[in-house]
Amino acid sequence: MQLSHYFAATDVGLQRNNNEDAYLSLPFLGVWAVADGMGGHAAGEVASAIVCDTLRKQIAKGATLAAAIQQSHKEVLEAAERGVGGAGMGSTLVALQSKGNHYEICWVGDSRAYLFNPSEDQALRQISRDHSYVQLLVDSGAISEDDVSTHPEKNIITQCLGSIDLEEVDVGCIDGSWRSNEWVLLCSDGLSDAVDLAQMQEIMQVAENVEQATTNLIRAALNNGGRDNITVQIISNPNSWTQLVQNAVRYVRKILG
Repeated sequence: MQLSHYFAATDVGLQRNNNEDAYLSLPFLGVWAVADGMGGHAAGEVASAIVCDTLRKQIAKGATLAAAIQQSHKEVLEAAERGVGGAGMGSTLVALQSKGNHYEICWVGDSRAYLFNPSEDQALRQISRDHSYVQLLVDSGAISEDDVSTHPEKNIITQCLGSIDLEEVDVGCIDGSWRSNEWVLLCSDGLSDAVDLAQMQEIMQVAENVEQATTNLIRAALNNGGRDNITVQIISNPNSWTQLVQNAVRYVRKILG
């Protein structure tokens, strides 16, 4: 049974003392996000919190998702200049905005978005594209996709929110239309580095709902070493959930006469 159309959870992992990840869930605004902070000495968690808070405020004002992300980049830079957090702190981000049957996914860095559709042969596929050094190598033909997971420099990213080298970030964005029974998975690299695509797909295919899938994905990352903070947020087609609620209301009204 589908209990809710989204679920999010985060875990510090097995080898870190603090959690620099953050997530944002705004179902009434149709926005969900995962941010992965960096900078150490608590600065990373400050950066990811600033990113999520700025996103929330900007979306509430009616900003586009890409514009809200650009503003979060500026807010992290300005906070560092004021001595909040730490110099050089930053954050990656992946976010989903859903409006009716349409959705947009935007990202900066290597936090990822995956699309899951159990009716397809390739049920789970990555739909974001990492801003990373190894992705540049793949794009240039220097290495293959199969080499990415074992490359020694796979965690080097080419941009992040709060980077002092960038006046503006290059926000990656894709558009899509919801299909029945589809889920979008947003995650920090604590999941994607620890659990490969095949294992993620297997977990999601047997999950009864998004809460179970989220919990089991985090458990798998911990079982595989839990070397980093792990944050997972899964959103199912909100329109399917709305229809389910409407059908349930009609059924109850019918019983009550």
